[in-house]
Amino acid sequence: MIRLQKVMADRGVASRRAAEEMITEGRVRVNGDLITTLGTRVLEDAHIEVDGRLIAAPAPHRYVLMNKPVGIVSTAQDERGRRTVVDHIGARERLYPVGRLDTDSEGLLLLTNDGTWAERVLHPRYGHEREYDVWVEGDLTDEAVARLQRGIPLEEGIARAVRVSVRSRSRGRSRLSMVLLTGWKRQVRRMCVAVGLKVTRLVRVRMGPLELGKLRPGEFRDLTKREIDSMTAPTAQPKPQLREDAAPAIAPRGTRREPMRVAQRVVARRVPIARARVGPIESARAGAPRVTRRAGSSRARGEGPRDGGRFGAPRVTRREGVSRARVEGPRRQPFGAQAVQAGRPIQSEWSKRRAAAPRAPARGGTPTRRGGVPREERVSARRRVPKDRRA
Repeated sequence: MIRLQKVMADRGVASRRAAEEMITEGRVRVNGDLITTLGTRVLEDAHIEVDGRLIAAPAPHRYVLMNKPVGIVSTAQDERGRRTVVDHIGARERLYPVGRLDTDSEGLLLLTNDGTWAERVLHPRYGHEREYDVWVEGDLTDEAVARLQRGIPLEEGIARAVRVSVRSRSRGRSRLSMVLLTGWKRQVRRMCVAVGLKVTRLVRVRMGPLELGKLRPGEFRDLTKREIDSMTAPTAQPKPQLREDAAPAIAPRGTRREPMRVAQRVVARRVPIARARVGPIESARAGAPRVTRRAGSSRARGEGPRDGGRFGAPRVTRREGVSRARVEGPRRQPFGAQAVQAGRPIQSEWSKRRAAAPRAPARGGTPTRRGGVPREERVSARRRVPKDRRA
């Protein structure tokens, strides 16, 4: 089911706006019934009468590519009586131009009687490029070319050229090739005026995959089936380029990340910036910052400035991303010279106080195995020989 005014426009009765006026005036009948309500939907092959005359069935769709010459208006009808592109073609079907070209512009212009196809061609979703050859007068500088690509503010919005290439350049006259994605009224001319250039000639040489080719001004041809379908197929939009300072993308699950990135994220998650003491970035392994803590204190206490370590213990510096055993040695090391060689500090003041503190005896009345007894004494106690067996 299609709206009545669209069916009338497709059959060549009048434009949609004029067809709506005929409907409201009570001049249209569908299958013998008088229709006065706008938006009424009918079958495409419905029996339609206007002022008592039967409207013929819709004509087959036609698609024409024309090289519009200068001085012809790109409309179906002109109120001033000027010659139009439809008059120039002289087709029996009711054709109308797809888009527009100024009267003083020339080049590729499409005409059809398929409204759905024309709407798909002009819709920005399909991203059909419009390429123009532009002859200008004035000083064409690199800054002017850059401004055309950055964008020129117009009434409709920011007019921006996708590509601008200089074909020829001189102090007085130059030739450009501009590619646009929009077809606003006199867009190319207004953009050039904004950068101090005057357009003397404007030719559209391409629209999407269709090119003007060898058609001379005033000549036209019918499109092939392949060309018709290519204008309604969505085009691949270019991917936006990421800036160098943009944040890196998050790796999908199951992907092995680089060691440095893992270390950086762990530091950012577990070491608050306001509390962590982070030294200069000097790590030869991955550029990870140094994190300073005091020996004898836990990681949670040593990384923040709340207590600053305990009892003035010496600081131990290690690098993020490097294992603790590599820098500090094994956890269980005997105190003394061997501990210093292994990379672990000597016995701290806190450990000394803990060792000297009295301990409660175990259940059997004997001292515990580890509580308060240095390891050397425990080893010697296990190897001690009873007095009655000594020589």
